[in-house]
Amino acid sequence: MPIYEYACTQCGKGFETLVRSDTKVVCPACQSARVERRMSVTARPQGGSGGPDFSRMGPPSGGCGGGGCGCH
Repeated sequence: MPIYEYACTQCGKGFETLVRSDTKVVCPACQSARVERRMSVTARPQGGSGGPDFSRMGPPSGGCGGGGCGCH
C-alpha cells in the first residue's frame, strides 16, 4: 500500500496519505475531494549498504524517462 503526495486544488495545502484500493482521498485541511497527485521522489536507503546514493537526483528529464521507452 503506497503513500502518495497530494496537493489540494481548493485550499492549496500539500499532504501525504496511505492509499488502499478503497481509499477516497480528501484534503485533511478543508475536506475537499479536489486533489491532485504529485510526483514523489523515493527515499534514500537506510544504513551502510554501500549502494548508490540517489538523494541528490531530481526527476528524469524528457517526459518518459528521457526517451528510454522507445516511443520517441
